[in-house]
Amino acid sequence: MRAKLSVVIPTLNAEDGLRRSLPPLAEGLQAGLLRELTVSDGGSSDGTLQIAEAAGAHVVSGPPSRGGQLRRGAAATGGAWILFLHADCTLPAGWTDTVLKQIDRGGPAAFRLRFDAEGLLPGLVAGWANLRSRVFGLPYGDQGLLISRDDYEAVGGYPDIPLMEDVALARALRGRIALLPSRVCTASEKFARDGWLRRGGGNLFRVLRYFLGADPVTLARRY
Repeated sequence: MRAKLSVVIPTLNAEDGLRRSLPPLAEGLQAGLLRELTVSDGGSSDGTLQIAEAAGAHVVSGPPSRGGQLRRGAAATGGAWILFLHADCTLPAGWTDTVLKQIDRGGPAAFRLRFDAEGLLPGLVAGWANLRSRVFGLPYGDQGLLISRDDYEAVGGYPDIPLMEDVALARALRGRIALLPSRVCTASEKFARDGWLRRGGGNLFRVLRYFLGADPVTLARRY
């Protein structure tokens, strides 16, 4: 029996992120879980493609649009389950056991979130993300998404939009995304640069505008 899991990572000038996120995937190979790694690139000009190819990834390329990149990546894979993972997110040790248990249970799931930074504000932002995911079934893409191919295709997959693709898919799944006990570690550079509360509040404001009908292309221009 072939390994069940395909991992899809969207990239755009993500060489630093890939150096952190790719090594933990070796655990999946050792466990016989990981079937393939697909990097869906949006036109990187740094060392992203070289790093991906050196890791044995299958690289697909196209226009820079996170939803479109995720959609193309999924279409290029063959696993019965797919783990969508951002390039700046690092899986925890023991992630294979967590994923295998969820596959046995069935149903889509996302990891809990933590940041690669200590302190009150990183804890508050991560805590809100985990609460939002548990109560509303609305994780963001930086928490990873584990989903069976059947479930993914049944709701039409990721829409080809530059922003809010994770929210759109979560809404299509109608609150069915479980919250895993393990925590994925997400890079904190953008939050530290923009301000933790400002960026966190901005993300919430954009989601509310999207729910009220705002065009994702317009939201992406101001992201």
